[in-house]
Amino acid sequence: MLYKLRHKIIDNLLLLMLVLSTGGLLFVFNRNICYGVFIAFLLIAFIPFGKQLNKNIFNASFLALSTVVILFIINYIFAITEQSNNKYAYYVMVVIISVLTLTHFLNNRHEHILVDRLHFVLKLVMIHSLFNFVAYFFIKGELINITSTYHESNTFKYLFFYSSKEYGLLSLYGIEFHRNSGLFWESGILQVFLNMFFFLEAFIIRKNKLLLGITAIVLLTTYSTTGIALLLIQVGFYIVQEIRTNKILIPIVLLFLLPTYIVFSVNIEEKVYGEKESSFQKRLFDLTQPFFIALENPLTGIGLDIEQFQKIREEFYFSSTILQELQDKIGVQSKIEVTSKGSSNSVMFLLAAMGFPTTLLFLSMLFKQKVIIHKKRLWVFIMLISIISEPLLLRPFFFFFICSGFINLFCKITMHKRELS
Repeated sequence: MLYKLRHKIIDNLLLLMLVLSTGGLLFVFNRNICYGVFIAFLLIAFIPFGKQLNKNIFNASFLALSTVVILFIINYIFAITEQSNNKYAYYVMVVIISVLTLTHFLNNRHEHILVDRLHFVLKLVMIHSLFNFVAYFFIKGELINITSTYHESNTFKYLFFYSSKEYGLLSLYGIEFHRNSGLFWESGILQVFLNMFFFLEAFIIRKNKLLLGITAIVLLTTYSTTGIALLLIQVGFYIVQEIRTNKILIPIVLLFLLPTYIVFSVNIEEKVYGEKESSFQKRLFDLTQPFFIALENPLTGIGLDIEQFQKIREEFYFSSTILQELQDKIGVQSKIEVTSKGSSNSVMFLLAAMGFPTTLLFLSMLFKQKVIIHKKRLWVFIMLISIISEPLLLRPFFFFFICSGFINLFCKITMHKRELS
């Protein structure tokens, strides 16, 4: 089938919706409408532009969807508190959207098209975030505040968005700027997609070194510790890859690394010991407390309802001599005893919410994904660090890759059965 302009438009819209549904402000302020539009785009992709469903892909997709839904049902039944039906309906919708999107690309498109379209969409995200950062210096006096049930933000004509919180404003070496969050509700989410675009540009597409440099600069504007750390790791891999064929590039990259490392060091100092210590303490607490909740509910967890999770952790105290000794050795102490907030660490939240077996199964499926094959371990590492640092694992974009692992597994099982017969 010829890949026509209308196919490209639909694919771009699907992947843009997939990205924006994972922390995008469009979905934060208009969730129900946006998910309705997302499903409509999926139907359009299958009905007029698709081709007949491949039986193997359909069976594998159906088994993947059924498996995850059954796991959610088991979790709902064995939850230790009463759970919200709406929360589980939302997670089922996330799985359906993820499976349908993946099925569309597996059935209707060639293998490389998904990566090409994802690269294009993430390039748009990067370009917008570049303008978003620069525009602030000219429009900061013309921003208006917009609010929803769970979030508020400042915007300029709904084109550029900035956090309404005081911690969004920063001063580095006398230069005051606003942390860049682009189209997302938090800078930490923007850095995830910027790092993914850097990966695709550096290791898969390999088109434009200037674009890599611009992406790295935009990443710095997020002032995200995790984001800059992932950037430094990727630059290290990139140097190793390029050193054999382009030695002139090395000193240029090293010159860029110096200011990047300085920004990273200042950021670390502020968050571990300085004014922004509360951010680090929250993440340290989110790493440890849900693990101890999971130890008391190891098989099926406490339930996926985030509001019930918040109530439980508000009264959950824990102590561990091993943890205390480890903190003493590294010289960092946890100063938070309880919290009523949700967890920023979506892996640990899943561990507490669904138990060890399901969490390990989902993570193994994430590793078995077949969307990104080249330098797969580095890609999965970026994804893993991202879901440890932000509440993203049960969002459509990341669940899309988990579903890829499930579909790949069931395709292999089906093929093996055919070979035996």
